[in-house]
Amino acid sequence: MSTFSVIGTPIGNLEDVTLRALKVLAESDLILCEDTRMTKRLLDRHSISVPTKSYHMHSTISRIEEIIGLLKEGKNISLVSDAGTPGISDPGSELVRHIREDMKEEISLGTLKIEAIPGPSALTAALSIAGIACADFTFLGFLPHKKGRETLFKEIAISDRAMVFYESPHRIIKTLQSLVEHLQGDASIKKITVCRELTKIFEEVVVGSPTEVKAYFDIHADKVRGEFVVIVS
Repeated sequence: MSTFSVIGTPIGNLEDVTLRALKVLAESDLILCEDTRMTKRLLDRHSISVPTKSYHMHSTISRIEEIIGLLKEGKNISLVSDAGTPGISDPGSELVRHIREDMKEEISLGTLKIEAIPGPSALTAALSIAGIACADFTFLGFLPHKKGRETLFKEIAISDRAMVFYESPHRIIKTLQSLVEHLQGDASIKKITVCRELTKIFEEVVVGSPTEVKAYFDIHADKVRGEFVVIVS
């Protein structure tokens, strides 16, 4: 039986990896990575010597066919992203879909197993320290650059649920400005929580009204860097 393991890896601190994840990585025949250089840091830290190969959003169908071919040969393959759990706002889900479609007979016969090796996620990490009621929330991933962006902000403005999304340092100020504009009428009831650099040395959580949070990052321009999780509640 061959196994395709989808493994959650650290989002910052390299010690945030499970014993099971390390065991599966060490026993793999091949590890698929978004960026092999990023994954090498984790593997070197834990003395794991397993061949790696890139799989990312620009990978062609031939790379997917190559991976499926290796699984049919009985190889054990692991998939990791640069940070967090594959398939959450990255192309891992597309690869899993192709494997499930092309190897459904092998899955049915039990000669291929697709398994989840749970691990870190910026989404759940942010919600755990935000201090908000979040039994019911909507995750938006990365907001679109253009098409549909304004529609999403309108949905965020009227939603009764907490709305969570990822943002890059290149667009966080523009996004906060859009939240100020769209939430003007709800300034007294809508709260913004911005979690930055989770699990890293400069981890920070900024909470306030849309205007307050925007002003904070305007004043502290040196902190407009790293990865951001934004929660509107």
